Amino acid sequence: MAADFLFQVFPNSGLPIYRQLLDQVRRHVVSGRVSEGDFLPSVRQVALELEVNPMTVSKAYSLLERDGVVEHVRGQGMRIAPRPKPSENGSLRERQERLLPLVEQVAAEAYQLHLSSAQVKVLIDRVFKELDGK
Repeated sequence: MAADFLFQVFPNSGLPIYRQLLDQVRRHVVSGRVSEGDFLPSVRQVALELEVNPMTVSKAYSLLERDGVVEHVRGQGMRIAPRPKPSENGSLRERQERLLPLVEQVAAEAYQLHLSSAQVKVLIDRVFKELDGK
């Protein structure tokens, strides 16, 4: 079964594009948005949609395979590999820990721009609404 992935890249973020893709797949897996056995979009498809070099996508997929997040199925592509089912609390903690570095980065940027936490929350809520609408 092909998973419905929503990949986004931000070339000016300072984070390499392959890393952004890698992190997004990991977040999809940890959050349960994709399931064991779901297939990733092809390297070519992702590269065309995001207008990035196919080698960038391939690098992300290779690293995910190395880490056991995905597995290569000959003639079919990359699929989400089986993984042990964590407890609910462990799953939440794992997701929060994965998000923490990004939150710290956003908080530091907001602090430097003299934005309050309430002002940042408004922006985050707006982004969530946009994602829910897609």
